[in-house]
Amino acid sequence: MPTPDLMQLASDSPGSATQELIGRIYVWLAVSGLDVLIWILGGLLVIRFIRWMAERYAQRLESTFHNSDLIVRSEDAKYRRALVDVVAWVLIVVVVIVVILHALTVMKVSVVGLAAPGAVLGAALGFGAQKVVQDILAGFFVVAEKQYGYGDMVDLTVTGNGTATGTVEDVTLRVTKLRTSEGEVITVPNGQIIKATNLSKDWARAVVDVPIPADADISRVNEVLGQVGTDFYENARWHDLLLDEPSSLGAVELDLDSVTIRMVARTLPGKQFEVSRALRVSIVRTLAIDGITVAPGRTAESGGGPPAAHASNNGDDD
Repeated sequence: MPTPDLMQLASDSPGSATQELIGRIYVWLAVSGLDVLIWILGGLLVIRFIRWMAERYAQRLESTFHNSDLIVRSEDAKYRRALVDVVAWVLIVVVVIVVILHALTVMKVSVVGLAAPGAVLGAALGFGAQKVVQDILAGFFVVAEKQYGYGDMVDLTVTGNGTATGTVEDVTLRVTKLRTSEGEVITVPNGQIIKATNLSKDWARAVVDVPIPADADISRVNEVLGQVGTDFYENARWHDLLLDEPSSLGAVELDLDSVTIRMVARTLPGKQFEVSRALRVSIVRTLAIDGITVAPGRTAESGGGPPAAHASNNGDDD
């Protein structure tokens, strides 16, 4: 049976019903709607403040580094930079959730009543967003275990045996952004990373492989390389980048017409490639002065790696 209110509303003219509806909307906007709007604006301001604080902290770390005598960033500074980005991202998500829940409460939407639909939606998202969850969990362990941080040079092996190499520019719970030597930015989902090789953790090693003719005097070559290492270490331009004097590991490869001699040096994090290029030039020039040339058809190769990259050929050199 129709209630008296419905009968009264039915007896009213269409104009008065429209006016009443408009009045109710106006009252809701003036009370509840204004409350929701204030919370949304407050949430946006809080998010902006969080981002501003994260940027200020990042600028402070950069300023401290540039105004110091350090050549490379400390591991603690790189970790703190990555941690601040992750914390800022988490706080923003929390603010968004709080604002949404408050808006639902003001609009008198029962959160308890959303439990069943939320469970169904959660199950659907669980199947459809498995990659996102995997990325977030992987990103958490990347930051918690200090695998790499802002400014580190890394070599990432991703799903499908692909690789991504560059300098870390940003680390969040979901993705890692790298800047390559060509200036490109690579975005790698954390859940797709199979292996992470940090090329600038604590210290690095510059490696130069020098192929010489098989009939060359190996003892004499090692003496020349030893002198090259001493002179290179005493060079003021490179001394601050080196942690110890470059040394020869001897023959590491034998071919029919050549012998490969390897020379290594410990360097500051991320400086191994710069040092190895300069060391290679110095080695080739000094050998040429002594009448020893690189084996025909071969070139002196330089490279670098993390502390254990060449451990199999290094022995106990530490």
